Order: sequence, then structure tokens, then C-alpha cells
Amino acid sequence: MSNSGPGSQTSPSSQSTPGTPPSPDTPQNSIPSNIAKSSKPAVQSTTHNTPQPRPGARAWIAWTLAVIFVVWLFNIQTGFAILKESVQQDLTLSVSQIGLIASIYTWVFAFCQLFAGALLDKLGSRKVLVPSIFLVGLGAFLFGSAQSFTMLAIAQAVLALGACTGFVGAGYVGGVWFGMARFGAMFGLVQVVAALSSAFGQAGFDAALAVTDWRGLMIGFAIFGIALLAFAIPLLRNPVAPNSISNTNNTNNPEKTTATSLITGVFANVLEAARNREVILVALNCAITFGMQLALGVVWMPNIARAHGISDTMAAMTSAALWLGLAAGSAVINPWTDRIRSRKRPLVITTAVMLVALLGMLVLPLNAPLAIALAAIFGAANGGHMLAFTIAGDNVPERLIGTASSVVNGAMFLAGGVIIAIPASMLEGTAELLADYQRPLVAYAALMVVAVVLAALVKESHPARRV
Repeated sequence: MSNSGPGSQTSPSSQSTPGTPPSPDTPQNSIPSNIAKSSKPAVQSTTHNTPQPRPGARAWIAWTLAVIFVVWLFNIQTGFAILKESVQQDLTLSVSQIGLIASIYTWVFAFCQLFAGALLDKLGSRKVLVPSIFLVGLGAFLFGSAQSFTMLAIAQAVLALGACTGFVGAGYVGGVWFGMARFGAMFGLVQVVAALSSAFGQAGFDAALAVTDWRGLMIGFAIFGIALLAFAIPLLRNPVAPNSISNTNNTNNPEKTTATSLITGVFANVLEAARNREVILVALNCAITFGMQLALGVVWMPNIARAHGISDTMAAMTSAALWLGLAAGSAVINPWTDRIRSRKRPLVITTAVMLVALLGMLVLPLNAPLAIALAAIFGAANGGHMLAFTIAGDNVPERLIGTASSVVNGAMFLAGGVIIAIPASMLEGTAELLADYQRPLVAYAALMVVAVVLAALVKESHPARRV
């Protein structure tokens, strides 16, 4: 799921009938034979040489269903953090048990995330996302019905197993239905919706909890999943048959794919994507930058604002400003890269802007307007992390777009947990005064310097600038 925005010059959509995508039964020789037979490295086999489907109603329906899935599962993920105190009290759980339940979700999600994209590349959106929707709905039902720690742990594992395909899956659907020339722009829109969901999700939960308890809320999520599943089964699919068993001996008989060949192919795809230099560089860059967004937006930015003497109400606004800024930045980053025909320059510029905003948080005496402004600037510049998906997709064959996106998204998820924990370890035993936040912010600034260096090392990959 990488991107090339709507301004790309290489989308040969005129080869398809307007508004009518190819039949799902169409043979999918998605990589031209002259590229498939080439001895050049994979980076030369860019997806922009492939005929691009012209989006019609079916494309928008499939993409909308995938995005609704993302918003739904994001709110369920957010729910545990909001509901955990009520859950702990009702089920008489210890603090360590609550922490372990959260960790179970993280472990299962992180592991499965590495293979989610490869499964999408092999099996397509319908065979992966429809079961995922079912699993998230089942997990929500088990969570709402839980009467013990064990049931909660099982619910979290089931939720994570389904959720691991959500964000990457929405990007994948945008790529296969709208074409790689629009992949980045469509993936950016997914992040816009996700960021807005993060910004306003708390208010939605507060309104829901005014009329029901945590069990009713989770059961409500499960019921919504049934409705989503009813639409997804007939409508969520690929425009052409997915490249289900590329690089196997059964390429003429995809229906004969065996479990062994599927598992082998998935691992092979992950290793192939992970060996790509540009994929690794952008994965590390966005792991730092989006990890910082998670750390500041979920936990630390309001705490830093309060340490400056800003009221609780205005401190909470800094978190919303981060997510609203991210929504704005994600909406414009890919069109910008296409307008200037460069991926690298926007990546370097946005990473540098984040560093400057972070330094402002470190050295400036913050009042409420300044803190909100810096948070919004950081969030808007963080929209540049979406270029990691775009650049990764530019540098792998089309059959690996889901896999490359999973490598990138997995790096972001794992780094986010580590980066969030850095201030906690440094603030332990302190009064969390303003001076106490200087060391964590210096550590964050050092990480952002590393991110700028990584961005500078990335090679230009915009289709208009490549031979």
C-alpha cells in the first residue's frame, strides 16, 4: 500500500472501460511479462507500469467498507484504555492483570501484523478482510460478555487477530481498486479518517457511556460488526483475481494453492520486502516519527502542557490538535509530492519540521495558544509519515504492496510502544515538574535527529523522476 498521488503522469487508466473495473475472474497477469522476466532488481519493477483500473461505484463501495472497518476497530482499540477502570472494578482484577490484558493485545497484534499484508497480497481483500471483520466482532462480543480474566484475555487475542489487517487492508483496497498512481492519496485519506476518529473518539465514548455501561458498549460494537459483515461479504473484493500464489509452481492453477505453499509464500514475501533498502529506511523513519505522534498524542503532550501551568481543559486540547493536524497533513502530503514530483524532499522537510516543533516544546515557555499551535504543527508535519507507505510501494513489485505496508506499519506499532515508555522510565520517582520533562524531551529530540538522517538517506522514488 504505497502511494502515488492523483497527479502522477503514469496512470494508463484509458485502457479500461470508464467506471467498470475488470471482472474478479479476469486472469491477473498484473506484472507485465517484460518486467516479470527481467533480471533487474525488484526496485525496477515498479507498479506504475501496470494498467490502472478507473474507479467506479464498486471501487468507492469497497474502499468505504474498508475505511469503516478501520474506524470501527480503532474505536474498539481505544475503548479498552477508556473502559479499563470500570472493567477492573466489575471483574475485581488487579492492576497487573489489566496490564497483562493490554499486553496480550499488543503481542498478538504485533506478531500478526508482520504477515497481514502478505496475506492480502496472496489472497486478496475479500478472503482476508471479511474473516477479520468477523473476528473483531467476535472479540467485541467476548469482551462484553467476559466474566473473568481468562475470557478477557481470549477476547483481546481474538480482537488483535482481526484488527491486524485493518489499516493495512484499507490501504491495500485503495491500491488495487484505484491503481498505484492513486495509492498514496487514497491511503492518506484512510489516515485522515483514522486521525479524526482519534481526535473525537473520546467525546463519542463519553456520550455512549452516559446511556450504557462498558458491557453494553462492547456488545453494541459487536452488533455493528454484524451489519458491516453483511455488506462486506457481497461487496468487498478485488477488481481482479489476487496474485494468490506468485512464485510457486502452480501459477496456472491458483485454486490449487495449498496451505504449505501459502505459508511458504507469505514468509518469502515478508523476507523479500524486508530486504529492500528503501523499505527499511522509511520503516525506521516513520517508526520514529509516528511513534512520537502516538507518544505525544496518547499520553505526554497534555502532561507537558500541564507542567507549564496550562489548565487541564486546554492541555487536553493539545492532544486534539496533534490528531487534527495529522488529519490535515495526511490529506495534502501525497498531492504535494505529485505536484513537485518528489517523495524525498517532502519526507525530509516534514521530518525536519517535526524536529523544530519538538525543540520548541523543549525550550519555549509554553502558554495554551503556543502549546496548541506547536502540537498542530507537529501533527500536520507528521502527515509526512504516510510517505513511508508510498515510498515502500514505489520500491517493490505490485505483488508486494500489502507486504511492504505491513512491514512499515508493524515498525510504527512496535516503535510506538517503546517511545511511549521512554518518559515513564525517566519520570519515575519525580514530581513531574517542568524541569523533569527536559530529559525525556531531549531524548525525543535526539530520536528526531536520527529520523531526519534516515529521511536524507532515502533515494528519490517518484515515478516521474525514475528511469
